[in-house]
Amino acid sequence: MFDRPRSGERALLVRIGVGGPPAPADLEELSALASSAGAVPVGTITGSRQRPDPRFYMGSGKADEVKARAEELSADVILVDHALSPSQERNLEKHIGRRVLDRSGLILDIFAQRARSHEGKLQVELAQLKHLQTRLVRGWTHLERQKGGIGMRGPGETQLESDRRLIANRVRTLTRRLEKLGLQRDTGRQTRKEVPIPGAALVGYTNAGKSTLFNVLTGAQSYAADQLFATLDPTVRRLKLPHCPEIVLADTVGFVRDLPHELVAAFRSTLLEAREAQLHLHVIDAADPERSEHVATVNEVLAGIGAGEVPQLEVYNKVDLLGEAPRVERDEAGTIRRVWVSAATGAGLDLLAGALAERFGSRLLRLVLPLGPSHGRARAELYRREAVLAEQVAEGGGWLLELEIAERDLVELCRREGLERPVPDAPCVAQGAFLQSAPAAATSP
Repeated sequence: MFDRPRSGERALLVRIGVGGPPAPADLEELSALASSAGAVPVGTITGSRQRPDPRFYMGSGKADEVKARAEELSADVILVDHALSPSQERNLEKHIGRRVLDRSGLILDIFAQRARSHEGKLQVELAQLKHLQTRLVRGWTHLERQKGGIGMRGPGETQLESDRRLIANRVRTLTRRLEKLGLQRDTGRQTRKEVPIPGAALVGYTNAGKSTLFNVLTGAQSYAADQLFATLDPTVRRLKLPHCPEIVLADTVGFVRDLPHELVAAFRSTLLEAREAQLHLHVIDAADPERSEHVATVNEVLAGIGAGEVPQLEVYNKVDLLGEAPRVERDEAGTIRRVWVSAATGAGLDLLAGALAERFGSRLLRLVLPLGPSHGRARAELYRREAVLAEQVAEGGGWLLELEIAERDLVELCRREGLERPVPDAPCVAQGAFLQSAPAAATSP
């Protein structure tokens, strides 16, 4: 109905508070969403109502104001910070004479621009099509298929029906492809479970600094920027900690309030990284005045995907913006619950590493383990764990394996295989920096 400009779009932002005036933070987030989508905010209109209007969501007088302001500012698109029904969106477009995009459509557009992996692109396309299914307008009647003859007169398949059929077919195709990719992702998880490395996942509100923290912890090069939804595709790396076995760390998509249901459903397989983790590192923007509301939003989404019971370690990021020193906070039982850090400056990362080592605590031992010829299965498992530093063939058969292994893993292996537990030479002391990275995939000897 409306042509899309070739360059940046001038956007008029609309936020209507229901039951009270809109909060300034909501307007700031809407402006950030618009900028992340590539639009140029040229004006803002606010208002309040006791309840949404069935026709326009806003009142007719406010709709007239939006129309006049859009003409005055030469706005190309109207961005409404609410979930509009299909009829409300169509009524506003007809009344104002410009494209109208609600909050769900805006977030979907950002996701479409940011998806990089094949799976991410398919997930976004599926979410967009499900969103579009409810917004196909009745039209194109000049393209109705007519058939002549007695009993055959009248409209055949309209363009609207044809569009619905094509979208339904594409949705089924995408669903099948994503199910196949989901099976492949499950296979990767099962492979990691065969080598029982503890896992943690970074979760949090968008733009809290998750990807920046992930990069400095693991040495990865995930895209990070000061914008909403800078990265969508999950990344998994191994993280080496001091005096502790390595863990698997996953970076996940950021959350936001009123996240479209279509997106939550489409990204459910991706968010399983958060559900399968043994610990959530809940990254919180310490300098954000709305941080309490954002924490509640993240916990609500996690509960919705079945990850609400996973233990959390709250990581308050950006303490440098507050001018405060990094610190650790413990509960009454002495367990670390909060760590205050700055991913940008590196302040407090040693405290975070210590907190993770304490949570996943187990001494890392260096020792020589003698294995007899009948202990080939134990030898193979040690190689799968990447615990073997060196190997010698023992006199009379068998092997002498120099190991670097977690104490708890050694105890479990000796108990299961009927081995005599050796005395370690000494605890393994980490050399150099505690931050090391490697692809999180199992290897075999």
